[in-house]
Amino acid sequence: MQHIKVKLENGEEVAYPEGTTCMDLYKGMKASNNKLLAILVDGKECDLSQPLLENSKISFVEFDSSVGAHIFRHTASHVLAHAVKRLYPDVKLGIGPAIENGFYYDFDFAEPISSDDLGKIEKEMKKIVKERHPIIRRELSREEAFQFFKERNEPYKLELIEDLPEDAVISCYEQGDFIDLCAGPHLPHTGMVKAFKLTGLAGAYWHGDEKNPMLQRIYGTAFPNREQLDHHLQMLEEAKKRDHRKLGRELDLFSLQEEGPGFPFLHNNGMIIWQELTDFWRMEHRRAGYEEIRTPLILNRTLWEQSGHWDHFRENMYFTKIDDQDYAVKPMNCPGAMLVYRSKMHSYRDLPRRIGEMGIVHRHELSGTLHGLMRVRSFTQDDAHIFMLPDQVESEVAGVIELMDRFYRVFGFKYSVELSTRPEKAMGTREMWDRATSILETVLKEKIIDFQINEGDGAFYGPKIDFHLEDCLGRSWQCGTIQLDFQMPEKFDLTYVGEDGAKHRPVVIHRVIYGSMERLLALLIEHYGGAFPAWLAPVQVIVIPVTERSHDYAGQVYDKLMMDGFRVQVDQRNEKVGYKIREAQVKKIPYMLVIGEKEEESGEVALRHRERGDLGPQNLASFISDLKREVEEKII
Repeated sequence: MQHIKVKLENGEEVAYPEGTTCMDLYKGMKASNNKLLAILVDGKECDLSQPLLENSKISFVEFDSSVGAHIFRHTASHVLAHAVKRLYPDVKLGIGPAIENGFYYDFDFAEPISSDDLGKIEKEMKKIVKERHPIIRRELSREEAFQFFKERNEPYKLELIEDLPEDAVISCYEQGDFIDLCAGPHLPHTGMVKAFKLTGLAGAYWHGDEKNPMLQRIYGTAFPNREQLDHHLQMLEEAKKRDHRKLGRELDLFSLQEEGPGFPFLHNNGMIIWQELTDFWRMEHRRAGYEEIRTPLILNRTLWEQSGHWDHFRENMYFTKIDDQDYAVKPMNCPGAMLVYRSKMHSYRDLPRRIGEMGIVHRHELSGTLHGLMRVRSFTQDDAHIFMLPDQVESEVAGVIELMDRFYRVFGFKYSVELSTRPEKAMGTREMWDRATSILETVLKEKIIDFQINEGDGAFYGPKIDFHLEDCLGRSWQCGTIQLDFQMPEKFDLTYVGEDGAKHRPVVIHRVIYGSMERLLALLIEHYGGAFPAWLAPVQVIVIPVTERSHDYAGQVYDKLMMDGFRVQVDQRNEKVGYKIREAQVKKIPYMLVIGEKEEESGEVALRHRERGDLGPQNLASFISDLKREVEEKII
């Protein structure tokens, strides 16, 4: 019998008989396999039943890795489909992937189900888990797979098979009386899906295309034990309380109207936060040497053809005609910035030139994907474009990273970083892409920033660094990005005159820090639970007179705070003080100043904070001084 060499995670090499399965290998190491889910063989995810046929490097996969959680929840989606197929034999199966913190499966029911049916489906899932069905991989030819799913009347599976290459070996996974088209890998048996919960029901177009049938999507989540599941469900409940759509209504920040689906309406309270964010952005960018511009909302088709958007982004754009010519509503601010740069000659002494814009863009999103302020059709990007000499690229990328860090620390965000590489649909040569990617990687390493490689997810004109912010619930949100571009300068014939008197091409960095202002507002609403720090709060202070006799002094306090630039209100309603305080708490106003005869006589205020409660009597001048410092230093 032939033997193969297996290199383990610790670097040790061990010889095993050819055909040894990954599970046999693991058991042979005399280690507990209770937590083992799958295996990586030369970096490829595989089932534990996978036989090893050649020399390999392996690493074991457990739930606490992103790969392990994904495999675990993918198997849970198959358990869901198995249960639904038992309960509704005529249902047609769509797809059932794992997603962040959960999974879903799309179904075409003969008669739509409701949320009331999820309990029944969960019960059936528990039976399947208890039955501990082995999950077995089957490989079929294209013809065999097509015939198999045709006999079972699964039209969506047939469509998926048709989209696969002609010579593809097609895999299916079998568990008991259920079999599904799937690339895998999966857990060894259904009994490993210990703890799960179906969390919702929604509509979803097949392939995300509104021209296709509307299916019903069942969402769920799954964990190896009940304790982890319960903790996650508690976090979901907290997330519901913090939902920016709910708080947006309650705090009168914004609204979404039927007359403008995907086009949010900001109310006065929301505009106050928006303006504070904008003012902070503007101040920091002036300090960092940026100039600010504004470019038109609608531009001629020829510009979008020149930029490459017409070929690479047209399906996401809106169009109109002016004087019988085609125009597009801008989906990105980049081409406008290119025209501003090109509007005058530049010397090498002028570079780097940093140009920023709070630019409104429009992108067509399917109605089913719209989600509050998180996914909209019209939004404002804090775009900036840096035009530079080739030997300035590394220092400018480093400068942007430092600026981003400054912003995110002000809001109290931790963040992770991804480096995204060349996508399948891309402009420019492989050599230019490799050069650009290498520069970004070098800067990240020099700044000692941990990062993950995100293969194939770069912009169509260049690689990028993405910043993912972590909110108070541990959720990740992609906001900032730095994109290195050698393509646009070529497309727009951008030049500068070098020391040699000849014309040269500048390099361009595209970058955003906030990303989308609307999305950032949603993120901040949920991160702070609507209780914004004083510098962002729509109302920073409310003055609460105890009785009508205190109205005059309350008015004096109000005037003083207004003169010092604070956002302040007076509650002069004929209501009890306790009621007024509770209402101010609901509105999440940071500070409440209770005014009675005692305070008027002493010239003080009775100070309350929305979280810290009663802080006792305080001199008004001292309070104003402290609040000024809190606002100016942006204390959170």
